[in-house]
Amino acid sequence: MLERIQRENDIKELDIEELYELSGEIRRFLIEKISKTGGHLASNLGVVELTMAMHLMFDLPKDKIIWDVGHQSYTHKLLTGRKAGFEDLRKYGGMSGFPKRKESECDAFDTGHSSTSISAGLGYVEARDIRGEDYSVISVIGDGSLTGGMAYEALNNASHLKTNFIIVLNDNHMSISENVGGMSKYLAKLRTADFYTGLKRGVTNTLHKVPVVGDSVIEKIRRTKSSIKQLVVPGMFFEDMGITYLGPVPGHNLPLLCKAFKEAGKINGPVLLHVLTEKGKGYGPAEEFPEKFHGIGPFDIETGDALSKKGKDTYTDVFGKVICDIAAHNPDVAAITAAMADGTGLDRFRRMFRKRFFDVGIAEAHGVTFAAGLAAGGVKPVFAVYSSFLQRAYDQIIHDVALQNLPVVFAVDRAGLVGNDGETHQGIFDLSYLSSIPNMVVMSPKHKWELADMLRFAVAYDGPVAVRYPRGTAYDRYEEFRAPVVYGRSEMIYEEEDIAVLSVGHMFEEAVGVWKSLKEKGYRCTLANARFVKPLDEEMVERLGRNHRLLVTIEENVQSGGFGEHVLEYVSRRKVPLHVLTAALPDDYVEHGNIDVLRKETGIDRQSITERIIETYTKVVEGI
Repeated sequence: MLERIQRENDIKELDIEELYELSGEIRRFLIEKISKTGGHLASNLGVVELTMAMHLMFDLPKDKIIWDVGHQSYTHKLLTGRKAGFEDLRKYGGMSGFPKRKESECDAFDTGHSSTSISAGLGYVEARDIRGEDYSVISVIGDGSLTGGMAYEALNNASHLKTNFIIVLNDNHMSISENVGGMSKYLAKLRTADFYTGLKRGVTNTLHKVPVVGDSVIEKIRRTKSSIKQLVVPGMFFEDMGITYLGPVPGHNLPLLCKAFKEAGKINGPVLLHVLTEKGKGYGPAEEFPEKFHGIGPFDIETGDALSKKGKDTYTDVFGKVICDIAAHNPDVAAITAAMADGTGLDRFRRMFRKRFFDVGIAEAHGVTFAAGLAAGGVKPVFAVYSSFLQRAYDQIIHDVALQNLPVVFAVDRAGLVGNDGETHQGIFDLSYLSSIPNMVVMSPKHKWELADMLRFAVAYDGPVAVRYPRGTAYDRYEEFRAPVVYGRSEMIYEEEDIAVLSVGHMFEEAVGVWKSLKEKGYRCTLANARFVKPLDEEMVERLGRNHRLLVTIEENVQSGGFGEHVLEYVSRRKVPLHVLTAALPDDYVEHGNIDVLRKETGIDRQSITERIIETYTKVVEGI
């Protein structure tokens, strides 16, 4: 059946038996391809029938489907003629694992972070009505994304609509980790269709038995605005907001889904269609361990085991072990995650210190201010969060933490290039946005031992601190270079003259390669480790200015506002006799792909940096 899907709307040519066959083919295709390329498996297996139903009931690209986060859009890509793209899924130059408008007209909105789809959909609806156009807008949001406050802002704003807007609540009671909080409990009460039908039938039958007045009471209830649902839906949360609630609908029953979408399309106003799905549906290991298969590398289909063997510790592993050791000796230390306990290495902390562990759900802004409140109350909070997700709480970092100079530790994971998830997930802006904030201290370790030392320094420091480290294996060489972490002080590794290389954090490994290449070519070269991005070690810059002609900064952050620009500004302002060359990422969004490939393409690999240094140094010597 997949061979018959060459472009959007081809699915409408299939009969019901062929559609059932297609759903099986899609699942087998996704399992086979993702087992080779890696990607988001469990979430995509869970929305096969839901996606098929939308493609059957709506016309693409005229109608607009907006995916929250977007990691569950693989079936959508298949049904819009992008089957061949799965050969290079998430590879550099290949198909993205998320919706991309530049990739297809059928991708209505670029996504990658959660809780955004209702806002974007509402914008589309209002634009449609202003322009007098006629198309349907469907925003798909998961129950995990409903833990994000932005979703409620959008629901509140959408409640005034008098024209159709369909919101699909894809309820699998999972985000990445299992959902937490009041909304998760509320939805749990709504998940069994028998609850509605059984209780409604019971109420109706009981009233029928009441002599004389029973039938009239039923009729009056039916005529009321909320209908008989008011008797059976606890709280009527969505209905009370002015949003028509339909469901819950079994999310793997194609005929019922199609019927539900038909009904939803008739409503003049916002309508929420509650769909129950199973994350990992159709593949045993993913059904049993949906969190493991949320985002996974290549794996063995028979066993579900990852093909890459567990090797050396990652930076995340090191963080998880060290923060538990710190908490064991300091009862005031607490840990916070935004629905990413496993991803940030806090799973061990959760088991060991249950009362001091907090999962706030997909709500980074709330998490930051919550941490500020903990700190104001005398607790030492450590918020472990991915770099690209921390962007969502910039205002709270400024106003609620840094303005009050509260001792909150930000453990900024996935900093720098993260690879295959692409533009929305690259952690390449944190040095710029964090170092712009007064009172904020920004640190980045060169290897795993320095990460441990920096975490201990950060917990002991009386003010806001961000410790920035990357995804992947922790660098485990140069253990002998482990000077005590002193506020605002960098670390000299090898000191010579002429050329100085000053690297930030995990780019130290590349910097060592650059240093060795320059030495092999006969250049005299100093190698230093910045350690602190803020405050800048001005004494080190002055020291290097005394016997060097060229200072090279190396960082995996965008050029604008990064470490290199801070060094440039200081050298210029203080008239330090140094030429400065900055090796940083371009001021652009970096697409998906292997990290080594991305570094080469953006010019921050060791060969590219070495060539630039030699070219620049030659010009400096020649006085050009």
